[in-house]
Amino acid sequence: MNQQPKIQFSKIGVLSFAHMLNDLYSNYLPQMLPFLIAINPNFTATMAAILVSSFTITSSLVQPLFGFFLDRQGKRWLVHVGTLWMAIMLSLTGIVHSYVLMVVLASLAGLGTAAFHPQASTMVNILSGEHKAVLLSCFVAFGNFGFALGPLLLVPLFQAYGLRATLVTVIPGIIVALLLLFFAPKNNVLSGSNTPLSEVIKSLKSASQELSAIIGVIAIRSLAYTGMLTLLPLYFKSQNLSNVAASHLVTIMLATGAIGGVIGGFISDYYGRKRLIVGSLILSTPLFFGFFLTQGALSTLFLALAGASLLASFSVTVIAAQEAIPNNKALAAGLTMGFAGGLGGLAVIFIGRVADIWGLSTAVSIIFLLPLLAGIIALFMKSRPAARIERLSAR
Repeated sequence: MNQQPKIQFSKIGVLSFAHMLNDLYSNYLPQMLPFLIAINPNFTATMAAILVSSFTITSSLVQPLFGFFLDRQGKRWLVHVGTLWMAIMLSLTGIVHSYVLMVVLASLAGLGTAAFHPQASTMVNILSGEHKAVLLSCFVAFGNFGFALGPLLLVPLFQAYGLRATLVTVIPGIIVALLLLFFAPKNNVLSGSNTPLSEVIKSLKSASQELSAIIGVIAIRSLAYTGMLTLLPLYFKSQNLSNVAASHLVTIMLATGAIGGVIGGFISDYYGRKRLIVGSLILSTPLFFGFFLTQGALSTLFLALAGASLLASFSVTVIAAQEAIPNNKALAAGLTMGFAGGLGGLAVIFIGRVADIWGLSTAVSIIFLLPLLAGIIALFMKSRPAARIERLSAR
């Protein structure tokens, strides 16, 4: 029986805490939108979607390039430099008066998280021993909690001090960058495989059908997720909800999504990746419509369950891709957490246009249908034995 490597919980904890802050910054721009509209009444839903998508696209589409580079070289410094870069760029967005310059800053900020995610997620994968799905789910959950903290912390800050308060938000980025510099894994867990490009291409071709299905699932789920982060604050504002009350609803959806991600990791280990992905995504759509069509506490309960269901597959799809191309883990992370998410982020611009032409309610209804479509595409994924069964058979 092969001895499994020891799980390094302290290093995973440092990376997970950094992921929480990283993803708090990733949910930064949507919290600015109601305040931008208050300053400029001509600020449209399309402009909002372009601003959010500019960050999403650069933070995502570049990730496979970082992933390919990291599979060959391994660069520890990218986790702390990427975090600091993103914090600086986003802290400047509230003090500029040009929309174009704001979009440029958002695009540059995206490069920081594009550098962080493939390196950090692959470190966690290698440090996690035989419990990869569960511990990567915890790593992702910290990121989702960071997303959830975004509206809870940023909206009151902007409400009290205006958008110039973005300048002070660079401070947490500096602190966490220093934390990563001194306490992230000292040894490069990615030593670099130096796999020839031809072998990487061969690996991608052999798994092309499975990867295409996984990327399709993530792209559509990302479109739903980013669309909600972009349009729900505007929809709540149109329903005369205060910015703070709206931020609480978004926080509930994201917090339960983080919990759902951890539960999804456990379920996928016991019953298989494909079953979890298909079931959770298909279930999301009726839950979101339940939120849309009810009121009060029942509506909030539906939103919480829908958030948990939507994000239950978040880390599981990353693991599925890494299992499809096991010798290129950082590339798999870049393709799933990055490229596929970027495709969804790009498509949000069209959803914003739908909102401008046919109304926010129509656009939100379309978004709620997207998880169902993603679940149907997931049916074309390859079925693999559950991780629990593989561990038992290896003993």
